[in-house]
Amino acid sequence: MTRRGWALFLAMGVIWGVPYAMIRIAVEDLDPIVVAFGRTLIGGLLLAPVALYSGVLVPVLRRWRPLLLYTLVEISGPWLLIGYAETTLNSSTVGLLIAAVPLIAVVIVTVLGHDRFDARRITGLLVGFAGVAALVGLDVDLGNPAAIAAIGLTTIGYAVGPIVIDRALADLPPLGVVTGSLLLAAVIYAPFAGLRWPSHITADSAWSVLGLAVICTAVAFLFFFALIAEVGPARATVITYLNPAVAILLGVTALDEPLTAGMAIGFPLVILGSVLGTAGGRDRRALEESTAAAAPEAAVPLPER
Repeated sequence: MTRRGWALFLAMGVIWGVPYAMIRIAVEDLDPIVVAFGRTLIGGLLLAPVALYSGVLVPVLRRWRPLLLYTLVEISGPWLLIGYAETTLNSSTVGLLIAAVPLIAVVIVTVLGHDRFDARRITGLLVGFAGVAALVGLDVDLGNPAAIAAIGLTTIGYAVGPIVIDRALADLPPLGVVTGSLLLAAVIYAPFAGLRWPSHITADSAWSVLGLAVICTAVAFLFFFALIAEVGPARATVITYLNPAVAILLGVTALDEPLTAGMAIGFPLVILGSVLGTAGGRDRRALEESTAAAAPEAAVPLPER
């Protein structure tokens, strides 16, 4: 990998590990739907001039039906649910649970008949889900099932999104899909955010939402597309393995969240399971290309064979 590729790789690993801590700060004072609205609106408006100049936005908007489905399962649903979950769960716990998305994706793709289970894949799924079980069993308060369900639905949505891309939007430029989805999500959020708009917004919450929109959304996607161009989609998505480590580090150091036994056991198991479970699939090319238009926390890792 070139020096530029390494720089982009490390930058993306950090940038897409940061959102969980920022969301945790923002939802302390703001309703989760207000946080999600601010992130999508500002991020979409920042990317819109680039997409319009490149001529990639209008063709995407013409195909609004699959774009709407993708937006619901990959952005508007998950970003609201993550915010809701982080009103009670630690950001590091949420980041690690969402790292199980590749495992869910493998199950869905296999059930749809695009791939098959083999010994290595089954082992990966067992190891990965054992890590999730360890994290939930040791760290998560089971007295709040709604937060756990929110993250469960988020992982399913993140796993389904790339499949929607592959089947209905794969021939469209990723920048156009991302920009269109962000703007559409903002429109969906708008009336509900208006109803939940606070009378006062603290500086910490405002800066967190701005950081989510500018750094973790607009700048992050531009960097990610540059990384794909530099090293290819398969290597680019390996940043997924770095993101939860960054989320844990920030949660522990910046937000004083505990480094728990569940994390110590669950993190290596989830990552190892994802590596084993996603390696060498027949549907690799489709998922690689669809990942380029996936939401940041949802990138499906597909390592080189």
